[in-house]
Amino acid sequence: MAKLSFLAGVAAGYVLGAKAGQKRYEQIKSRAGQVWSSEPVQTRVGSVKEAVKEQAPVVASKLGSVAKTAGSSAKDRLTGEDLPQTLHRGTDGHLHADTSGFGPGADKLP
Repeated sequence: MAKLSFLAGVAAGYVLGAKAGQKRYEQIKSRAGQVWSSEPVQTRVGSVKEAVKEQAPVVASKLGSVAKTAGSSAKDRLTGEDLPQTLHRGTDGHLHADTSGFGPGADKLP
């Protein structure tokens, strides 16, 4: 498959960059059509299509779980607050300070 992709790229590059004119373009186009419709190429295309059909549910499932995780992570980053331990947001939506002591506490001093 990699060789076919490489050859297709070479052909496309030559067609786009060629200065040989319309006749050479038609020759290349005709040969590319012959290669594409050949039995080995079409057999390989068919097997790739089958592999894609078989793996589609697995890929969709993984993609769904990754999207869900990414969405959850983005939501947390956008809505989450990084507040100090002495502050919290109350049920009223306002910030409230912990007034039980002054500073981080004796056990947390250097």
